[in-house]
Amino acid sequence: MLRQSTHELVIPTSGRGFTEVTREVAARVRQASLQTGLATLHLRHTSASLLIQENADPEVRSDLERFFARLAPDGDPLFQHTSEGEDDMPAHIRTALTTVNLSIPIVRGELALGTWQGIYLWEHRTAPHRRQLVLHLLGE
Repeated sequence: MLRQSTHELVIPTSGRGFTEVTREVAARVRQASLQTGLATLHLRHTSASLLIQENADPEVRSDLERFFARLAPDGDPLFQHTSEGEDDMPAHIRTALTTVNLSIPIVRGELALGTWQGIYLWEHRTAPHRRQLVLHLLGE
C-alpha cells in the first residue's frame, strides 16, 4: 500500500559553507519503514541550496566554495540588491545556479546514494541561519 509523510527539519548553519544532512534524512526514511519509494527535499529559502556531493574529501567542498566566490563575489559593484549586506545578491545567484529541491530514490529501505555521496545544505550567507528543510516521503 502506498504511504506518504512529510517532515520539517530545522537545520542550523554556522554561516557560509556546507552542513551535511544525510543522517537526518536517512533517519526519517528508516522511521517511515518504506522499502521502495522517493524522498523529495525542498529548502524554503532563496539564499541557500541543496546539493548531493562527495562526502569523503572536504577539499571538494572548499574548492566549490572558492569557485562560486569567483563567480559571484561579495560586494561586486554590479549588484544593486544589497539591502541585507554585500553577501545578499551573491547568495541569491549561488542558489539560482544550484537548486533548492532534490529527489532521491528509496531502495530496500535506504536512500539510493552512492558510496561517496552526501546530502548537503549549502549556506550562501556569511551569517548563521536556521534553515527549513521539508522532506516528503512517498512509497511502500
